[in-house]
Amino acid sequence: MPIRIVQSKQNARLKQLRRALAQPGREAGAPAGIEGPNLLAEALRAGLRIPAVFVAQGAEKMLDPFKLPAEIEIVVSPLALLNSALATETPQPVAALVEPPDWTWAHVRGNPGLGNSGTAPLVIVLAGIQDPGNLGTILRSAEAFGATGVVCLPGTVSAWNPKAVRASAGSIFRLPALTASEDECFTQLREAGARILTTAASMPDRAVPAVVGKVSGHDFSRAERGSQGIGALALAPEGTGFSPYANNERNEGALAPAAPQSAHLAVLTGPVALLIGNEGSGVPADLAAKADGAITIPCPGPVESLNAAVAASVLLYEASRQRSAVLPQRRGAHR
Repeated sequence: MPIRIVQSKQNARLKQLRRALAQPGREAGAPAGIEGPNLLAEALRAGLRIPAVFVAQGAEKMLDPFKLPAEIEIVVSPLALLNSALATETPQPVAALVEPPDWTWAHVRGNPGLGNSGTAPLVIVLAGIQDPGNLGTILRSAEAFGATGVVCLPGTVSAWNPKAVRASAGSIFRLPALTASEDECFTQLREAGARILTTAASMPDRAVPAVVGKVSGHDFSRAERGSQGIGALALAPEGTGFSPYANNERNEGALAPAAPQSAHLAVLTGPVALLIGNEGSGVPADLAAKADGAITIPCPGPVESLNAAVAASVLLYEASRQRSAVLPQRRGAHR
């Protein structure tokens, strides 16, 4: 494998690494930057193409455990020079450029012809997530609990942000993740037959907010006990085509209540997409109004809402639990 000794900040490879870490996802097809031997190991395990690996002088032995393909370029530089290109406060002496996987909507929807399990789509849609740590944690939980993919809407931090990559612990290399507009996202999810559920913050019983409005001719001028409305169900304007009752085809004949439904009562075994909103303001009302229903996590404690990554993880676990319970039944039915 080619080895290059670098002594200047103006080196093309170092500049490429610096740009990849500072401006992730800005250029389509551009490589992403990763830091540390653990992420390098995960990238190799995922089979990603790695154009270059960077190592500080004196730390070359850290690469010994890796079976690096012969075509990978090894860039060796003084530690201070390498650190100047890295994003972490206490960087490790190993970094790399990797080519992100070329995911498509077929991957996100769980197309079995692409090597997926063929289970019903379980998609996380992120609307305005700003904290890269939250995004990375969601990616990790999504992979752990069997989601088929994650979609980042405009206003969401890049999934290849260095902090998001580290928080994902390598899940970003394996889990299909796309960036898409709202219209494209909803069109693709509808075509996949997915039921789209927005998320609403849980509130303690002592707080009873009033939710007033009409949805497609239905009057909901009453207090909704036990949930904080986010404009998803009770405040959608008339003429939007939104109904407080889920489409029977998408909800297997069940009616969705006007108030957000508790996660353990919602049917998450079929094709489903979960909307996760901004850490501070939640899912935008206009986006939530396009959903088929709302889901909430009951919280007996006196908290208004959960951290976005925690909420997404709890919902993903619940979906995984439900799907694991029905899978043996479906297998038995086909014997």
